[in-house]
Amino acid sequence: MANITAQLVKELREKTGAGMMDCKKALVQTDGDLDAAIDFLREKGLSSAAKKADRIAAEGTTYILENGNEAIILEVNAETDFVSKNDKFQVLVASLAEQLLAAKPATVEAALELTNAEGVKVVDQISSAIATIGEKITLRRFEVKTKTDADAFGSYLHMGGRIGVLVTLEGSTDAAAAKDVAMHIAAINPTYVSRDEVSAEEVERERKVLTEQALNEGKPENIVAKMVEGRLGKYFEDVCLLDQTFVKNSDQKVRDFVASTGGSVNGFVRYAVGEGIEKREDNFAEEVMSQVKGN
Repeated sequence: MANITAQLVKELREKTGAGMMDCKKALVQTDGDLDAAIDFLREKGLSSAAKKADRIAAEGTTYILENGNEAIILEVNAETDFVSKNDKFQVLVASLAEQLLAAKPATVEAALELTNAEGVKVVDQISSAIATIGEKITLRRFEVKTKTDADAFGSYLHMGGRIGVLVTLEGSTDAAAAKDVAMHIAAINPTYVSRDEVSAEEVERERKVLTEQALNEGKPENIVAKMVEGRLGKYFEDVCLLDQTFVKNSDQKVRDFVASTGGSVNGFVRYAVGEGIEKREDNFAEEVMSQVKGN
């Protein structure tokens, strides 16, 4: 039997995009013949990951896993919303959440190098899923949160995972209330927990914009300053969670609802699938004509 070196496995992986374990198996099956191993992977449908590398994966799902005083929220992307509902895709996402929550890697790059109980790296698990499902799949981001027994996690997945929110209610064990806050965050999308988190630079920039707006409206200069401060209050209501009107009770601010639980919001993470990813807008007619013409 030929000596299957790490360099040979690496070369096959670079040529095919298949997972490391799949590449090693292919080389063992073909006695180290690189070309035969490439054909072996193609026959098994495992060499398709590399061909999909330049595709845009802006669909997918968010997912939240809680385990005692630890929780993780993550986003895994696919090319189409249809695949995001695929059972195999969902199994992959759940498996990734379990592995990441257990290991708590600092970055996505570090997460991809984790190995499961069978010794298979996360990056290779994803490559195998790509070959099976037929679309580009990426682990985009994740965040691990911890709490104490005196706190509560609030988690909420909207529209089957299109939006995911994980919030920590500190000093209160009211999980139902924490979930209500998470639902509010999903609906209203605040940027900060409180005004204290808004930088002085951002406040000053907003004040300058509001001042120019008031002057352009022809307001007298002697009342502009008072108007601007009033409008700044509205700005804080737009971006700060605690200043917002609670979605479940329009007569109550989120600040008051949280205070009624005896706790405080420690922080939150809100993921919306594909946010910030530039989606490719293909012209279907042009694409068909291009294929007909052989371009």
